[in-house]
Amino acid sequence: MKSFDALDIRDSTFELLKNDVVITDMAFEDRVLSSGIILRNDNGTGYGIRPRWGQVYATGPEQTEVKAGDWILVEHGRWTRGVQIEDAGGVKVIRKVDPESVLLVSDRLPNDDTQSGAEHVDKK
Repeated sequence: MKSFDALDIRDSTFELLKNDVVITDMAFEDRVLSSGIILRNDNGTGYGIRPRWGQVYATGPEQTEVKAGDWILVEHGRWTRGVQIEDAGGVKVIRKVDPESVLLVSDRLPNDDTQSGAEHVDKK
């Protein structure tokens, strides 16, 4: 079962308000640490709670701390369900995050030992 609603939304049909932050490329699949430990997909469960990285897709006009293209680490569960959209880059899943729950900001995806790469990004 997919965790997003398949809506036909074009990137030009919505506008973010205030300091809103919308991300894409959030990883939910199992991950293998460099030590060999497997972190299971814990989406929707009460164990293995951890923050996740996502790439900022767009921000509201009052958002000054992050910008489109940044990678942000978001506290566990502080994001909405995904919505599938289509833009010039193709189909992707976007999620609104609580801007107060951004833990870290990076200009590139950090190798934090729990992020396995693009093959494990936003498949749910």
